Amino acid sequence: MKRIVSVLLLGIAIFTFAFNRPALASDTVKGAKIFNANCASCHAGGKNLVQAQKNLKKEALDKYAMNSPEAIIAQVTNGKNAMPAFKGRLKPEQIEDVAAYVLDEANNKEWK
Repeated sequence: MKRIVSVLLLGIAIFTFAFNRPALASDTVKGAKIFNANCASCHAGGKNLVQAQKNLKKEALDKYAMNSPEAIIAQVTNGKNAMPAFKGRLKPEQIEDVAAYVLDEANNKEWK
């Protein structure tokens, strides 16, 4: 009986990890480095030097529907208005890392 339960649990574990990819498997440490090298000139401390109200703080991200990895990835990839597109300058994985970093900073209210 123990062997059946063990095999069953192992099967569930393998199935779970094999078929369920994390929503955003990103690295916020790498994201911070990429952000500081590419984004901080306009967004230092989560601010927005071009349009102050559209900053990277949680309240603004919620208000402007930029509070998901997908929304941030689309914005960084394609640009919009005064923000340039980073497609071609950054790899998709780097953009995902930046999105993870921005959301982490916003959700933890660590922007300084």
